[in-house]
Amino acid sequence: MKGMIIMTSKDLLRIEYMRKIAEKKITQKETARLLELTCRHVRRLYSQFKKYGETGIVSNKYGKPSNRRYPEELRIKVKEILAEHYHDFGPTFACEKLRENHNLNISVGTVNTLMVESGLWVPRKLRLKRAHQPRYRRPCYGELIQIDGSVHDWFEGKSPKCNLLVYVDDATSKLMELKFVPEESTFTYFDATKEYILNHGKPVSFYSDKHSVFRPTQSSSTGKRITQFTRALSELNIDLICADSCEAKGRVERANKTLQDRLIKEMRLRNIVTPEEGNKFLPEFIKSYNGKFGKEPACPSNIHRELSLKERNNLDRIFTWQSERSLTKNLTFQYEKSLYMIEDSVTTRPLKFKQVKVYEYPDGSIKVKYGSQELKTRKYFDKLQRVSYGEIVSNKRLGMTLEKIKVQQEERNEQLVNRKSKCHLKNLYPENTTSANLRI
Repeated sequence: MKGMIIMTSKDLLRIEYMRKIAEKKITQKETARLLELTCRHVRRLYSQFKKYGETGIVSNKYGKPSNRRYPEELRIKVKEILAEHYHDFGPTFACEKLRENHNLNISVGTVNTLMVESGLWVPRKLRLKRAHQPRYRRPCYGELIQIDGSVHDWFEGKSPKCNLLVYVDDATSKLMELKFVPEESTFTYFDATKEYILNHGKPVSFYSDKHSVFRPTQSSSTGKRITQFTRALSELNIDLICADSCEAKGRVERANKTLQDRLIKEMRLRNIVTPEEGNKFLPEFIKSYNGKFGKEPACPSNIHRELSLKERNNLDRIFTWQSERSLTKNLTFQYEKSLYMIEDSVTTRPLKFKQVKVYEYPDGSIKVKYGSQELKTRKYFDKLQRVSYGEIVSNKRLGMTLEKIKVQQEERNEQLVNRKSKCHLKNLYPENTTSANLRI
């Protein structure tokens, strides 16, 4: 009846039930219910099974062209059009153009098949996969530190989602520093990196992604490509390298995956539900993690460098947001949508139209210096007291701005509720209600 028999898992299951029917272990009605078929279809299958055996269950259509197959003349015509006009198109795009330009309404699957048959398209499964060359570990401890931020629901809904800053040594895969922070910003990296340097010393280089904290999105007019973070590292004689892909810094990416599993469960067992509690637990977790997953470096030497006395004294100043401003004739300057005024004195009056350096600290406070001279400053006007629609806000002030927006929205909600209450009272007592009585 058939040459080569091809059976699917569905055919094998049906054969098993036909045998049970023949052995009177199950009824045809029960078989129809279990196989989700009609009783008539089960009777037909059983009749074929008795007549031809197991091969009677297999469909006769296997290996034969479909009844809905396009005529061979049309297939040849489409192949010629594809070869002439759309030889470098993908199947989906080619299908659209066949419909638009040639009035040929053919499915994407058929176009894909015809292009494969013509050699115009190679299926994804048959393409040669790109070979990712392995990058061996750096030999020395402290030579290359991979850093990354991992946004995740670290506290399983008990606290808002936050970011975990992760520092991993490339030579040993050890966790060097962990810190829960609200967002991945320059100031949060300042804080975590300062703690790293105080705990371990200065590494040779940090290895990061192309986040705007590490790499500017646009080059400046002078051609210098530097951010506040790279400026701070350069003052400490530490280099920063940006990876071209996530795979390039695979050790910290794999560490993130492990942390999203193990760290969450460890904190759950200890009933840790806030970032503050989590940061207190992290040193204990780091010690346990490194004991299980840490590797021995190829070279036993630790090449972290100690901070010099000058660097240690200036560490807080180094990890600040630094920018230059020009003083006006009134000894004022604008910074972050605020107007600041230098205290008028005999020593500051000659500074009109001079360049001063502004140092902004993580807590929002600023210091202004002219050379080594610190200038007394006070804020004269702050435009950010109220954030308007479409306000342009820098990355480092995003968290602070969002807090102000929340307060403003709550105030607007209260005002709206008060207005609705007044309108309701006025509707209830239109004659006896005065403006004094409506005051809530």
